[in-house]
Amino acid sequence: MKLAVTSQGTDLDSRVDPSFGRAKYFVLVDTETGEFSAHDNQQNINAAQGAGIQAAGNVAELRAEAVITGSVGPNAFATLHAAGIETYIGAAGSVREAIGQFKDGKLERAGKEGVEGY
Repeated sequence: MKLAVTSQGTDLDSRVDPSFGRAKYFVLVDTETGEFSAHDNQQNINAAQGAGIQAAGNVAELRAEAVITGSVGPNAFATLHAAGIETYIGAAGSVREAIGQFKDGKLERAGKEGVEGY
């Protein structure tokens, strides 16, 4: 499975970025092979508006099957959902730890009701 994890750095030991749309990087991890790559999200960090929607589009282009993040706004969630990408929130620690949390079923699968109060 290909997971896109919001990250403050470019490797598996980087901290999870708590924000989806304005995350510094997305670390794309293939859970079957262990291979990963970092993708810069610089263009959205200082966006006046639409950062979450644009970031969701970028993640869809990476062909991620799921996103792991701290939180996600309603517009970004809707865009991810429309692209068929599952969203898991509440991740903390390193990217590596967040992947472990995902595999252990410890992250909350976001639903529309889970992002209304963003």
